[in-house]
Amino acid sequence: MKKLLLVLVAVMGLTFAANAQNIGVRLGGGQGFGAELSYQQGLGGMNRLEADLGYHSWAGGSWLSLSALYQAHFDINAVPNLGWYAGVGPRIDLYTGGGNANIGLGICGQLGLDYHFNALPVQLSLDIRPCFYLYPNTSFHWGDIALGIRYML
Repeated sequence: MKKLLLVLVAVMGLTFAANAQNIGVRLGGGQGFGAELSYQQGLGGMNRLEADLGYHSWAGGSWLSLSALYQAHFDINAVPNLGWYAGVGPRIDLYTGGGNANIGLGICGQLGLDYHFNALPVQLSLDIRPCFYLYPNTSFHWGDIALGIRYML
């Protein structure tokens, strides 16, 4: 059983290593300030996973967020290296402000454009990530427009 588990872990590791990986930052504004460490992992074909760990501040409060989004990516054939993507996934927020601390749980969507350069291992993206919060109360937040700058490993 241990050998089978080791083989599965090795196969998964090689699969992830064979696909594109991008690491960088995602900076947003609008209703406040937000900065996230961002990681993208290719899952094969036009699919990828994006995981972000961020800090946000707005209206006297601040929060840490963790989100993981499954994305589908599509090329825009009229412009080389330009594509668009759409995704969905969970988000967890740890909020402090006004002497209170809360946890928020929600489902986020994401819609954006990205461009990668031929001469540089850099990807730029511009997206919006609206969230539907389920806990501690039901609410909807349109999200902020964010600029992503990632190094392509």
